[in-house]
Amino acid sequence: MTTSFKLPIKKGSIITGKWKNGQYRVERLLGEGANGSVYLVSKGWQSYALKMGASSIDLQSEINALKALSGDDSSRRSYLMDVDDWITPQGKEVPFYTMRYVKGLNMANYIAQHGADWFPLLGLNLLRSLGELHRERWIFGDLKLENIIVGEYGEVDLIDFGGATPFGKGVKQFTEIYDRGYWNEGSRSADAAYDLFSFGVLCLQVFAPRKLAQLSKELLPQTRSAEQLIELAREIPQLAPYRKWLEQAFDGGFSHGKEAASAWRAITHQRKPTVKNTATPRWLKVMIAISIVSLCITASLYALDYTGLLR
Repeated sequence: MTTSFKLPIKKGSIITGKWKNGQYRVERLLGEGANGSVYLVSKGWQSYALKMGASSIDLQSEINALKALSGDDSSRRSYLMDVDDWITPQGKEVPFYTMRYVKGLNMANYIAQHGADWFPLLGLNLLRSLGELHRERWIFGDLKLENIIVGEYGEVDLIDFGGATPFGKGVKQFTEIYDRGYWNEGSRSADAAYDLFSFGVLCLQVFAPRKLAQLSKELLPQTRSAEQLIELAREIPQLAPYRKWLEQAFDGGFSHGKEAASAWRAITHQRKPTVKNTATPRWLKVMIAISIVSLCITASLYALDYTGLLR
């Protein structure tokens, strides 16, 4: 993708908000898009992702989506941290916002490092994140591997909200191979099913990136359809339990991320453990360790109470 906004900023530069005086130290460039650049910045001991663009209009829809996700409920995690303008050393006023930063890997790299046993959990966490957006009547729009970060224990975060679009509006930013319009399976009008179609393609991208790219190149535009994607899914052993789910996603059968997550979770719970001698996933080890510690503490307290009664 070509970028319409470039503003080289050196590591160590200090970005100071014009209105709120927040100061951020630039650590490195995270990425560039059509409407802005994203930097890893620090403020004190805390790290953030800071995005700046050519104009506030370019960033406003992203800011609105992040505000909707954060909401007014204190029990919900905050996505949007700060919104301000920065006066560059050359005197140019540049709008920016900061959002929370999660250190991690994209989904494909995470699975390559930790194993396919993590895929069901990562898929569920991603669907829940999409469901949070859909609840506020927004879609993510540009769902792809590059826009997903997986933390150490399988927590999933969406990054770069450049494609975030309110329900009913035309999707403002997308990547062709993830786009249902590209596969002749619907319009580019924002609805939950648009994100869930992209999620289905993403599953193929995780396990069969070369075959998916080859399929895209071989087909003529007028012959592309979800049927080819479903056929490819049937060739991927890791997706065997989710084939019916993928068929429904490609067919626009889910009306909301929450519904899709519930169906995904039901399949995951039905899966039988494999007979292979595979390593226990780290997330399961952590949960087991927490349970053991809790049990030991409870036993200790019980023993103390019992000793007190004997006295």
